[in-house]
Amino acid sequence: MTTRKPLPTVDPEPLPDPVPLMGCPYKADPYPLYERMREAGPVHRVLFPSGVQAWLVTGYEAAHAALNDDRLGKNHDRGNARWRARASIMPEPQHSQLQAHLLHQDPPVHTRMRRFVTDAFTPRRVERLEPRLQELADALVDTLPDTGPADLVSGFAARFPFQVLAEVIGLPGELAVRFDRDWGKVVQPVGPTDPGRARYEARLHGLQSYIAEVVAHKRELGGDDLLGRLVSARDRGELSQAELDSMIFQFLVAGQEPVTNQITTALMALFRHPGQLARLRGNPDLLPRAVEELLRHDSAFELTTWRFFDRDSDLYGTEVPAGDSVIVSLCAANRDPARFPDPDALDFERSPNPHLAFGHGIHFCPGAALARAELRIALGTLLARLPGLHLAISDEDIEWIPAVLGRGTNRLPVGYDRRL
Repeated sequence: MTTRKPLPTVDPEPLPDPVPLMGCPYKADPYPLYERMREAGPVHRVLFPSGVQAWLVTGYEAAHAALNDDRLGKNHDRGNARWRARASIMPEPQHSQLQAHLLHQDPPVHTRMRRFVTDAFTPRRVERLEPRLQELADALVDTLPDTGPADLVSGFAARFPFQVLAEVIGLPGELAVRFDRDWGKVVQPVGPTDPGRARYEARLHGLQSYIAEVVAHKRELGGDDLLGRLVSARDRGELSQAELDSMIFQFLVAGQEPVTNQITTALMALFRHPGQLARLRGNPDLLPRAVEELLRHDSAFELTTWRFFDRDSDLYGTEVPAGDSVIVSLCAANRDPARFPDPDALDFERSPNPHLAFGHGIHFCPGAALARAELRIALGTLLARLPGLHLAISDEDIEWIPAVLGRGTNRLPVGYDRRL
């Protein structure tokens, strides 16, 4: 008998330094790159399309620790000259009046501001709202064609979360209908030489003017809703004007655009796993667990916003200079095999499922209960009322949004047998 000699091991191609996080293949499927990065270590220097560099945390244990690390602050004043020299060429974050929101604050300012919003998004209040959310979802499905094809982004996913948000925060109907979803793209900044720079700045100015109208309307008419209470807090001196405007911006963009994107990533995951789609359609009781697994499997919050050390610090064996930006990859953490067995599988029986799709620590998403309810109602309604729901184009033709921090699709063409 002949003994076969083992093949020589071939070292994998080393990761570049910094690792570029850009391009259509990366946005379509970042998980192979995240797997290579996790295997090489929990922290890597990365490069964004704008030219901004950051330190990216990828493993679950390291991500969980970083999200709870009180050495890491969110305020951009912590950024060093090297980070600022590149980041400051963007209209966001430095040049806008809309950046004093919760995601960019540290205690005690963060603590003071967050107390104004938590009551509006409690699980008990969300539960009381669910019948109204179901009415909104059904009304949108009623407007879809009797049979496919249809674009579920423009026809449903881009409209449902905003309608829900308007109800929750008290956005007047006459202003809600005038909100331009294109303004949401201000979270996709472009550099000064980009041909889309002028359009980007027009979006930013349009959104700022709209927010000023919302504030003026609420100040004139009042109201015991979230927006009315925030305007009253500003008038009492408990919030600054920049904090008020920025919190409204956070609701209008960060409060609904990620849910739009999460509906699309969830549907794409189901289309890629037709057995699980059929199972969920036949057993709606699975929806709560399915939503948690879909959030883990492909989160719309791909990366967190910036964090900074105020002094040179060790981050899982990597020395990070003071003021360099640190970002956590929630998607990479949620596919870490050290925490989730068979992490690339879509497993509705996964338990426990401590995913980080909504972050962790003091910056855990305050609207998580509402987002979960929206996803459960959206998916349940679409699967129940559109039998035979399927992707109408090839997976390779799906256009993924170019946002640096988020995942989702610009369009989602689908077919179905009929509309019930």
